[in-house]
Amino acid sequence: MSDDFNMSMRKFLKQVGVTSQQAIEEGLRNAGDTAGKEYTAKMTLTIDGLDVNHVVTGTIKGQ
Repeated sequence: MSDDFNMSMRKFLKQVGVTSQQAIEEGLRNAGDTAGKEYTAKMTLTIDGLDVNHVVTGTIKGQ
């Protein structure tokens, strides 16, 4: 893969990671008391023009 491809992918994934963490933290703050609670999270990646539909699920523990 080319350097341009690698850089654009890294930039996209960094943006996804940073903005997703911010959204999760805001959601937990807005929920109030989340201590001891667990939340199921799902992230779906689709790419226009490509046959890509990738789903990642996991658990996030409240604080």
